[in-house]
Amino acid sequence: MHGPHGIRINAWFRIPGAMRTTSESYKQRAGRLSLDGIEFDDFKDCPLAPEALRSLRYMHDVEHHTVCYLRDLLLTPAHRDPDITSFLACWVFEEMWHGEAIGQVLEAHGEQAGAPRIATLRRKRRRKEAISTFTTIGSAAFAGSAFTALHMAWGAINEWTTQAGYARLSDKAGHPTLRELLKRIMKQEGGHIDFYASEATRRLSESPRAQRLTRFALKHLWRPVGSGVMPQEEVGFLVKYLFAGDEGHQFTSRIDRRVDRLPGQAHLHLLDTAVSRLSGLEVAA
Repeated sequence: MHGPHGIRINAWFRIPGAMRTTSESYKQRAGRLSLDGIEFDDFKDCPLAPEALRSLRYMHDVEHHTVCYLRDLLLTPAHRDPDITSFLACWVFEEMWHGEAIGQVLEAHGEQAGAPRIATLRRKRRRKEAISTFTTIGSAAFAGSAFTALHMAWGAINEWTTQAGYARLSDKAGHPTLRELLKRIMKQEGGHIDFYASEATRRLSESPRAQRLTRFALKHLWRPVGSGVMPQEEVGFLVKYLFAGDEGHQFTSRIDRRVDRLPGQAHLHLLDTAVSRLSGLEVAA
């Protein structure tokens, strides 16, 4: 199936467990995002609509927050697994360059991006960051050896939704240069999906306890990517702009079906529930 601008919808969703992706196979293709041929001056001649630009601010900030998420993960049992840490080292590198590339789009629109923008965001979040770190440590202590399976499942869902968000923005913005940039980002996100989903499937299938804890955490704690970083009105805007309506539902329902295939995680309806709840929010202009 294709989106309105020719993006193959099914191409952006990997089936968990269809093919085992290891840290070694992922490392062979990981690297800095190529920007060859991307003409950022195109955005000066043909700027994005305000809604698309607002979405990119969100994506820029969340991509640059990835390293803070990694900081917390390295305080959990995940840091003892060399396969996981090898993957995370490459993952955070690629995500940083995604944020840098989106930052160049913002700068082409005369907006602040990169380190100056992120430094301001982190100063505002110092107290929340401390709480987040202690929450992650506490959750990992409670989950024990099941935490890594939970982390892999959570990561797979976040990567599915991130990639879907880029695909939807590409369609809605209808800007050729942005479409090419997001296509390259989505391709790298596909590598992240392969690893997270493969590891989640394997680890959950080996542990009924991990299945139960993961199901509880997803049902009660999971929120769309960026919910812990961005203001609630921005989360509501992004969800409504990208995923409300019939076309957005095609994406969210596919993600929910991917979650169903993770061992022990069927019928959670995470995405459809989140869209229903958040798209009703009043969002600021």
